[in-house]
Amino acid sequence: MILAAKKNPDNRNSDRPFTWVSKITLLVLLSLFYTTSQAQSINFIFQPIFSPKRTALSYQILVDYLRETTGLDIKLVTAVNFPSYWETMKKGKEYDIIMDAAHFTEYRAKRQGYTILAKVPDTVSFSLVTGEEELVLDAEELIGRKIASMSSPGLGGIRLAQMFPNPLRQPIILEAANSLAAIENVKKGEAVAALIPTPMLNSVTGLNTVLTTEPVPHVGISASPNVSKEAQKAIKKALIDASKSKKGQKMLEKINFPAFVDANIKTYAGNAVLLDGVWGY
Repeated sequence: MILAAKKNPDNRNSDRPFTWVSKITLLVLLSLFYTTSQAQSINFIFQPIFSPKRTALSYQILVDYLRETTGLDIKLVTAVNFPSYWETMKKGKEYDIIMDAAHFTEYRAKRQGYTILAKVPDTVSFSLVTGEEELVLDAEELIGRKIASMSSPGLGGIRLAQMFPNPLRQPIILEAANSLAAIENVKKGEAVAALIPTPMLNSVTGLNTVLTTEPVPHVGISASPNVSKEAQKAIKKALIDASKSKKGQKMLEKINFPAFVDANIKTYAGNAVLLDGVWGY
């Protein structure tokens, strides 16, 4: 006689602990996969004082340094010129990390909630220059003559407009795509003068300086509210600590900056006013 095994009323529940553990494990794994797969990259854009190609060549090493140091997915983004840069900036969505001039840096901090992470030490100015064969001692001598410059609302374009406030006494503005193009305009005889960032004079020869503008705080790096506080903290630390490591020092040498130092909205106070009169401000 075969005796049937007596059913244990608890047998139907005996696999439940395994089932729930499995479900919890599966949910955790799916959550991790979702988080990783959905992690957004951080766009890092630089003010368009160079062509997009030259910008990428100049600053990719900084982006690579930040990627390696922070472990964040940071990508370099370029802009064609200041008008398109300004239009995109006003939307406040596509630019996560930005390195640019004082007036834009304060504008975003005040109007768009960006956090200023760091800056290049000291100040920066613009210089009005001519070819070495041109003898120009005063900007007024350039009224009615061609000056190559990047357009407003780039700081160069704004500074040039300040030099010639009288609408009846203006130079002929030859809009240049970037500062290197403005210098080429002068060297080719297409313009008598150009307005360029003063630091560029360290690497360019054959130019005479007519005047230099009032300095403003050097370029700053700021982060959008879309970038998490943890990511902002990591990027800030990597920037400020760059001068303390061989890898960071190599990066700084390549981008021709001595270091990055701490900065905040007070550092750039009063510079957004330079955008007064610019469309959209």
